[in-house]
Amino acid sequence: MSSTVDAIAADAGRLPVDQRLTLAHRILTSVEPLVSPEIENAWDGEVRRRIADFDAGEVAGLPAADVFSELERRLRR
Repeated sequence: MSSTVDAIAADAGRLPVDQRLTLAHRILTSVEPLVSPEIENAWDGEVRRRIADFDAGEVAGLPAADVFSELERRLRR
């Protein structure tokens, strides 16, 4: 790692947690691929549909612990 990156990381490590999270988010979004408005709108519609289905009782949620356990089981294969 370059000394510049080390220095920035050291400085960032001294920030309060909320500011470190904001910085991390900004860095991550700076390298994410651009998404078209059509794709954003499609995902927005899908999320709204899923929330409506859940609120209407058409689908049931799963405990996060169960989801992560199943994911770990599948990844061990």
